[in-house]
Amino acid sequence: MFEFLIVIICLAFVFDFINGFHDSANSIATVVSTRVLTPFQAVVWAAFFNVVAYLIFQFNIADTVAKTVNPDAITLTVIFSGLIAAVIWNLITWWAGIPSSSSHTLMGGFAGAAIAKAGFGVVNMSVVTKTAAFIVLAPVMGMMLSYTISVILLWACRKSNPFKMNGIFKGAQLVSSALFSIGHGANDAQKVMGIIAATLIVYVNKSGADASHIPTWMHVTKVNGKITDIPPWIVIGCYTSMGLGTLMGGWRIVKTMGSRITKLTPFEGVAAETAGAITLFATEKFGIPVSTTHTITGAIMGVGLTKRISAVRWGVTFNIIWAWILTIPFSAAMGGVIYFVLRHILGD
Repeated sequence: MFEFLIVIICLAFVFDFINGFHDSANSIATVVSTRVLTPFQAVVWAAFFNVVAYLIFQFNIADTVAKTVNPDAITLTVIFSGLIAAVIWNLITWWAGIPSSSSHTLMGGFAGAAIAKAGFGVVNMSVVTKTAAFIVLAPVMGMMLSYTISVILLWACRKSNPFKMNGIFKGAQLVSSALFSIGHGANDAQKVMGIIAATLIVYVNKSGADASHIPTWMHVTKVNGKITDIPPWIVIGCYTSMGLGTLMGGWRIVKTMGSRITKLTPFEGVAAETAGAITLFATEKFGIPVSTTHTITGAIMGVGLTKRISAVRWGVTFNIIWAWILTIPFSAAMGGVIYFVLRHILGD
């Protein structure tokens, strides 16, 4: 069983790496499309601030993800099946250039495998309902905030020299993209921390080890049922994997996010990234796992609306929305099917 534990942990880091290059577009699309940074500079910038998030945030989202399903229904095979489903869906959507949610992919695959094992009753509906609600709320929040920020900035700069302000906003976009990258790192890396923490808890419980005999590297601290501390190697591994994945880039999705939804200027990049960062910081504070993809997409739509409704390419947008809607059920279905297959091969 120990070997299976190591395989699952390695697969979790692989998922985090894929999440990095799949979702790197969220952090860099605006700053690349406005030509403030080159693609390589942008991914290095985003990767660095993904890791900086480790110094700022607690484990609110990691705890939420670990509670997606009833702990009694979680086995190593369930977790392994969910991770495989999440990796497959991420690679499919990345290849198609669709900015889907890695967060919802992971939770869908995890929940689908658990349902296949023990039925729908094992799903923690309060967690799933809250997460599902923010499929709508996160982009709406991003859109409303970016629209409001854009209007305020337009009013404040109405008498300024446009050429001079463009240069100022290019500098400001470095700050706004850094803030969004910090939010991205805190939000997305924590989801995998929660999965690995759940894996260690399951392994320790199944092994029947006494608390005093649990190795330090396996010890996950819970206070009143909430994860309050995770071994440092998990935290460092998750942030590093995501940072390295971000360095690999995600150019197919960058094209969709940076130019196909609406054409962006440095001013609009600042407004979109700032709105996205505010949304991510707020949801992390309350332990709500939201999609950074949904958040920044809504924010980009918001700045497009300040010009005119037709400035947003609604055909592209509706295709993205369909991907959002389908992500959880498709990844859950894959997780369930994979679990049924692996149960006969690996047992449970």
